[in-house]
Amino acid sequence: MASPLLVARNEKTSLELLPALANRHGLITGATGTGKTVTLQALAQRFSSIGVPVFMADVKGDLSGLAKPGGGNPKVAERLKQLKIPAVGEPCPVIFWDVFGTSGHPVRATVSDMGPLLLGRMLNLNETQEGVLALVFKIADDSGLLLLDLKDLRAMLTHVGDHAAEFKTSYGNIATASIGTIQRGLLALEGQGAAKFFGEPMLDFADLMQVRDGKGVVSILAAEKLMGTPKLYSTFLLWMLSELFEHLPEVGDPEKPKLVFFFDEAHLLFDEAPKALLEKIEQMVRLIRSKGVGVYFVTQNPLDLPESVLGQLGNRVQHALRAFTPKDQKAVKTAADTLRPNPKLKAERVITELEVGEALVSLLDEKGRPTIVERAFVVPPSSQIGPLNDAERAQFVRTSPVAGKYENAIDRESAYEKLTQRTQAKPAEPEHSSNPVSDILFGKTGPRGGRQSQGVLEALTKSAARSIGSELGRQVLRGILGSVLGGTRKR
Repeated sequence: MASPLLVARNEKTSLELLPALANRHGLITGATGTGKTVTLQALAQRFSSIGVPVFMADVKGDLSGLAKPGGGNPKVAERLKQLKIPAVGEPCPVIFWDVFGTSGHPVRATVSDMGPLLLGRMLNLNETQEGVLALVFKIADDSGLLLLDLKDLRAMLTHVGDHAAEFKTSYGNIATASIGTIQRGLLALEGQGAAKFFGEPMLDFADLMQVRDGKGVVSILAAEKLMGTPKLYSTFLLWMLSELFEHLPEVGDPEKPKLVFFFDEAHLLFDEAPKALLEKIEQMVRLIRSKGVGVYFVTQNPLDLPESVLGQLGNRVQHALRAFTPKDQKAVKTAADTLRPNPKLKAERVITELEVGEALVSLLDEKGRPTIVERAFVVPPSSQIGPLNDAERAQFVRTSPVAGKYENAIDRESAYEKLTQRTQAKPAEPEHSSNPVSDILFGKTGPRGGRQSQGVLEALTKSAARSIGSELGRQVLRGILGSVLGGTRKR
């Protein structure tokens, strides 16, 4: 069994997180400047020390110090002395990632794997426009046209818009106004740099789950620039969670997590999210623990999260909150009410009095019950507090175990190339059919390496068959969070 992880300490007791219950998820809350980032770093280091890989987004640029041993920080030295803990400088194995490819290895997903619902959220589409986007994905899949990058999706939108009347019988009305709205949204998304995110090679999630010399690798996503587009940031992290949920096997109750996922600025995940998406997030948070993944939300106060999600977060670290307004006072009361009461401590009052680095802590005991809340100081990490300089970070990227794997984008034949070829091809007599729409819908040609593409009726039959059996739950979830068919990854 993995040893308990020391989280915080006061004069009377040490507060420890049990690894076997770490996949029951957690919550780190507190006002700006109260110590959330150091708590996040400390927890990441302790998970790494017992061989648990960690993924975290670095929204402030402060977490890269995990790669370097600590020491020389007088405030840390004073806190360790106060807690009677020996000072030890120890780094974590770290891999740096960056959607834009400047401060780490590029991270990519294909348009098909992102799926219409998550992409629709990025584009801020309404329900009607999301429906049209879903039809475009469906037509592309039925026609054997791969959607890998944004130019594939633009080409497919143009194709569907130009042939909307021909597709009407099999797919229903396709509003050209909605096509135009989606196209404009894609242009805006490209202007924010999102085109670099879509394409291949796609992120291999095995690279996030490495263990090196007995320590879990900490994957740090550079998110300072990404935070400038909050919906892209939150949707990207939600996509990662959905991919982990889909592809990791069931493990039951492991002695320690297979991966711990920290979701900083968690309120962005729920802001303006449609009801269907909120329900799927709640479902995924509830079920992903069976895959051995612990999810830890980091935000300013518990009111940022829906009650349905908040109720699933068993391990709590509550830093100070301020009560300057009635809304602030409500947040303080909510935070206090979500902790298991301690008869010797009035949580609602203490929350407003906590020092920097001090917190109210309630962790799950060996029976899965929240312990009574205790006031304690978070034990600092043994890695450097504060960021690496640019030269140090660049050196870690150059010597990374995945160096060279993602740097060069691959642009293989997909929807854009095939539709362009059709447009440029000279008219010719068809061998068996004079109806090009029928050829597309019922599969005369084989666009996937010569394989006969399936028709609409065949696709519907196979889709029904695929939805039966032990994979039903995964397919239903994938239909919402992944590709529109919930089926095979398009590569």
